[in-house]
Amino acid sequence: MSKGTGTDARFAVVPVGWVRTGRDDPGDTDHWGAVESEIEIAARFGERCLQGLDGFSHVEVVFLFDRAVEKDDYATPVRPRGRADLPEVGVFCDRGPRRPNRLGVTTCRVVSATGRTLRVRGLDAVVGTPVLDVKPAMREFTVADPRQPPWVDRLMTDYFRD
Repeated sequence: MSKGTGTDARFAVVPVGWVRTGRDDPGDTDHWGAVESEIEIAARFGERCLQGLDGFSHVEVVFLFDRAVEKDDYATPVRPRGRADLPEVGVFCDRGPRRPNRLGVTTCRVVSATGRTLRVRGLDAVVGTPVLDVKPAMREFTVADPRQPPWVDRLMTDYFRD
């Protein structure tokens, strides 16, 4: 184990950009499929920081659920979204915003990439959300046929619907 990887390790991150979109209510949690957002990349990366990204159909956006509050208890399983029709699951079986470190990751369709402005579709983040990283989505990093329990289909029915 390398130095600094113990349970008390702390890491500082600085946003690479911020989300601009028409959605500003973090409690409005469904129908993200048609939502178009812009990610304005910080000036320190220069006007060519997105060069070549328009050759990719999708990007993975890592962001901070900055308006969510971390839970006091991660040890007790909970039902996703508090829904009685779903099973209790551990913290690492749910993708909700109230999670350790409040990190979100979404694969989004690239609409355009010009200068320091990346326009995407399907990003489930609200206006002002800090973006921590943007990565091109590559086949080699994607599983071909992921398996998931049937309850996930019920949970996600309306999430990315237009």
